[in-house]
Amino acid sequence: MNKLPEKTIGRLSEYRRTLLNCFAEGKTHIYSHELANLHNITAVQVRRDIMLIGYSTTLKKGYDVKALIEVIGEIIDTKLGLNAAVIGVGNLGRAITTYFNGKRTKLKIAATFDTDPEKANRVISGVKCYPMNEMQNIIKERDISIGILAVPPQHATSVAETLIMAGVKGILNYTSTPLNVSPNVYLEEYDMITSLEKVAYFVKQIED
Repeated sequence: MNKLPEKTIGRLSEYRRTLLNCFAEGKTHIYSHELANLHNITAVQVRRDIMLIGYSTTLKKGYDVKALIEVIGEIIDTKLGLNAAVIGVGNLGRAITTYFNGKRTKLKIAATFDTDPEKANRVISGVKCYPMNEMQNIIKERDISIGILAVPPQHATSVAETLIMAGVKGILNYTSTPLNVSPNVYLEEYDMITSLEKVAYFVKQIED
């Protein structure tokens, strides 16, 4: 299969989350327009995304929920799974670790790191926290391939460089510092301040 667009991968992840909830509620089949309504997009977009992953149905009752979950999993997940690490165990880092762990069988937060000696070598939010100076060794030992940055903005660049030197191939950056990485490292950046200001701008337009 050809490499899928970033936006398609994002929507597939969202579809799977919705489908898992539907399956847990006992729903066995779902129409494209139902899935579209749950995500505020068009049924055409849903069908296009699902066709891209090679899944189709001739059933008049819609897509088989369980089968579609499995197909999306084959596209997004790796066979053996991937390990991630959260760097920075402040309020944000703890929240990310607590929220995410256990949500996916093929993606796990295997370690956290912090400069605070009181946090080092403790289990925080269900995951062992290591000192920052052990980061390269632990990343290699635990076969960690994704780094999640929740550090102060001024440390983002140096921490990202350390992660890449240790062999990390993907970075999710929650800091407000834009990063430049090599083409063989995938970077996803999420700036909460910018997102909130964007929402505030459009609220202002509504209120004016």
